[in-house]
Amino acid sequence: MKIENFTDYMSRVIENLKKEERYGTAYIYSYALKALRIYKGKNDLPFSVFNKMEMKHFEQYLLNNKRSWNTISTYFRALRAVYNRAVDEEIIKGELRLFHHVFTGVTSEKKLALEVCEMRELIAKNCSRKMLCETQLSPSLQRARDLLALMLLLQGIGFSDLIHLRNVNLKKNGGKQYFLHFRRQKTGAELSIQVPPEAMAIIERYRSKDSSSLYLLNLLDGQSGGEEAYGEYRRQLRIFNYNLSRLAILCGVDSPVSSYTARHTWATLAKYCEVPEEIISEGLGHSSLEVTRTYLKRFENDKLSKANLIIKDYVFKGNQRLWNS
Repeated sequence: MKIENFTDYMSRVIENLKKEERYGTAYIYSYALKALRIYKGKNDLPFSVFNKMEMKHFEQYLLNNKRSWNTISTYFRALRAVYNRAVDEEIIKGELRLFHHVFTGVTSEKKLALEVCEMRELIAKNCSRKMLCETQLSPSLQRARDLLALMLLLQGIGFSDLIHLRNVNLKKNGGKQYFLHFRRQKTGAELSIQVPPEAMAIIERYRSKDSSSLYLLNLLDGQSGGEEAYGEYRRQLRIFNYNLSRLAILCGVDSPVSSYTARHTWATLAKYCEVPEEIISEGLGHSSLEVTRTYLKRFENDKLSKANLIIKDYVFKGNQRLWNS
């Protein structure tokens, strides 16, 4: 079947992504296409819409409509990927450096990491606000607090990785020490995380009691599949972020708190504690913070466990010690 316009072509790419169960990427591509169609005021977009001047005008349109730079970058990277794919498939000839003059990078637009005192207020049972003792929190807020603590305890694990952990990912390496062995949802990189006793206690609290469920935690029903399962994950993410924002208000934490908080805070506190940058690979400065990406598979588990122990003691015990101390 001949592809007559860009809309048809990108729609086909999106459907193929769904067939490959890459729902996150399909979700982003769909929003990028929708934004471009709204900008042009029509559904059927010809490939000729892609020229340097038009892309620059589209960028300005997105800015005028209060889109963040990171959202703009996400849209353009999605459109660029599909455009380049069409060039590779010889559907179009393509224009050299078409996306060179629009923003496709990543910027730190807001603070994503918390100060150690803020994190303590959120997750410590003996926080300064007596109204927030464990017995007085609603179950939904207590779960948000527990999951935030668990994410920090597990080397800043991402929410998507946490919620998709399976029973087979939790293993004992001799003795009583538990480890999590899994592949990251986003990159497919293999990770191995030593599970501290405090983290294991939270895991047991929320461990799935459904013997038919593949998942370690009771956050997903484990019965849905395909696009329906992705929709369930998105719903749980929205609930988690909503409850974190409520928890922050109750704790008097003014900084934004979201599913990214534990990951960025883990990396930032590791930097404060002089953990080598090769290990934390945190990228502040010209880009937003990237935490525990490929570096985790390049270092021995004992070094990663040492880094995690330093952060755990700093947050939960107030004991700051440096990497080489």
